[in-house]
Amino acid sequence: MLWAISDLHLSFSSDKPMDIFGPHWVDHHSRIERAWRESVSDTDTVLIPGDISWAMKLDEAEQDLHWLGALPGQKIIMKGNHDYWWDSVTRVRSSLPQSVKAIQNDALETPGAIVFGSRGWLSPGSPGFDEESDRRVYDRELGRLELSLSSAMKMKMSSTSGSTRPLIAMMHYPPVVEGRPTEFARLLSDARVSACVYGHLHLQGEWSEGLDCEIDGVRYLLVSCDYTGFAPVRVPLGDTE
Repeated sequence: MLWAISDLHLSFSSDKPMDIFGPHWVDHHSRIERAWRESVSDTDTVLIPGDISWAMKLDEAEQDLHWLGALPGQKIIMKGNHDYWWDSVTRVRSSLPQSVKAIQNDALETPGAIVFGSRGWLSPGSPGFDEESDRRVYDRELGRLELSLSSAMKMKMSSTSGSTRPLIAMMHYPPVVEGRPTEFARLLSDARVSACVYGHLHLQGEWSEGLDCEIDGVRYLLVSCDYTGFAPVRVPLGDTE
């Protein structure tokens, strides 16, 4: 099975308690671990689209990453806007536990799907988007998503097993705004991606009905851990399930 959960905001080696954001965050890592172990098996894969650790440097994130590595299943991670510890992808990959893999401008093949993704950015139409300061980053992240998707398509075409596996996208920032597609979403639709998991949103006022939706054949799932009740959610794999 394929699961997803985002925005773990772990802080085992840093003084960053999440309960300052509300009582539902009290001891949240224990809630995540309990729900994870109840659902995820060693043969499953869990997608984690960003904001993994509050650490500022890679060595400071080691305890958080090893906690993650000790949980059941294979894990695929990518960078969120608060992952300041994320160094060069080469250094990150060399520091990860065996069961944790990182995506950056590329893709990974799992038993059930081909996974790719990019951090993304605030999209035009999103609250706070500034054309002058955000457009450049938005366009850059769009290009990175195209690179990652290209890698996924090569995997899909190069092997018999890959050709039957759905494409699953990971993004940190939402690729839909109030149920409307952005350029990120249009790219996913054109590629006939099955599903996209994303995080970043934490305020209940941001949790509109349009967050979990299907647009142009792509299923979008918000998987921020506080939104999911601090539990991984199963990612639909379409006709292959």
